[in-house]
Amino acid sequence: MLAGDSRQGTKQFLTEIDGLTNVVHANLIQLIGCCVHDKSRMLVHEYMENNSVDHVLLSRKRIPSKLNWGTRASICIGTAKGLSFLHEELDPPIVHRDIKACNILLDQNYAPKIGDFGLAMFFPDNITRISTGVSGTTGYLAPEYALNGKLTKKADVYSFGVLLLEIVSRRSISRIGLFKMDEDLLDWAWKLFKEGTLMELVDPILTDCKEEEVLRFIKVALFCTQRYIQRRPTMPQVVEMLSRLVWLNEKVLTPPGFIEDPHHFKRGHEASLNAPRDWINEHSLMDSTVPVSIATATFSDLSPR
Repeated sequence: MLAGDSRQGTKQFLTEIDGLTNVVHANLIQLIGCCVHDKSRMLVHEYMENNSVDHVLLSRKRIPSKLNWGTRASICIGTAKGLSFLHEELDPPIVHRDIKACNILLDQNYAPKIGDFGLAMFFPDNITRISTGVSGTTGYLAPEYALNGKLTKKADVYSFGVLLLEIVSRRSISRIGLFKMDEDLLDWAWKLFKEGTLMELVDPILTDCKEEEVLRFIKVALFCTQRYIQRRPTMPQVVEMLSRLVWLNEKVLTPPGFIEDPHHFKRGHEASLNAPRDWINEHSLMDSTVPVSIATATFSDLSPR
């Protein structure tokens, strides 16, 4: 139920209903019913026994023993599959715009389902970029969207990258003080990457994870949160990178860009727009190699002019 002082209006409420009614996927929340009466607005969706990623993983509460590395990896992959479905398998595609820990709900088996479609937007045919008002949550906002209101699917990719870092590290992008951190999670992850000490980012209680796999997840997160939109992978590529043993070309990885507040943009170093495009080569268990290409975007720079 929307809070009485909620700024979410009838339009956003109806958008969420419209977005959920005909969208069915294992990793998307299922809408059961709704009610609008006077100032009361309610949504009824399937019951999620374990609340959300934010509730069970990023709060002060004791972490359930079932949230081992295997479960967390499944949460990451399932969420990526849900986003990939929204972006590539719907007509028209949907950009969620508010991917964050509290909107990833968990059922009794800790399987993830993306919820809260109040800010979701449909992309018309043949449209890849929309100029719109900025909505979302500080820390998860892609820089080009937060600064200029330029919305693409890659805004969700950026938010997912931040979420990925949170799940691996059990540190919140928005609650630095809670985890006794002096720097932003993205800043810290990039610093550790440059120093070659990424394992320091991993939640200390994860004693069951394979170093090669967890490092791959962190590096995928860094690819997703790069400042330049054309360097971020698509969600189908993210699913592939998380689900299979792959080699990532770290040499073309560039610094993240992020927003502390709408008027303060921390820039990474300038990235070459002519850098190699083969930033991922896949290696199956049979040792065969299949190259994966990415399409370059039609715009060249996201810096405000």
